[in-house]
Amino acid sequence: MEITINGKPSQIAASYTVGQLVSELFSACGGGPANSIPGQATSGKGIAVAINQSVVPKSDWHTRQLSPNDQITLITATQGG
Repeated sequence: MEITINGKPSQIAASYTVGQLVSELFSACGGGPANSIPGQATSGKGIAVAINQSVVPKSDWHTRQLSPNDQITLITATQGG
């Protein structure tokens, strides 16, 4: 099915949870969005997810199913100075 992640169209499996998406995008292999860090998905630390402009609590990530045409916004905390 097609969803949009941070403004970019993406194809995913028909039954996918927020937790699965975050794990895939922020894998320890460094395959996630810019500024992600290895292991970030495992802890969920520093990651925020919104679907159709509604924040999804981390406690719901593994049960919240994605739907066709969902607009996903992923935000990661970064350090700087």
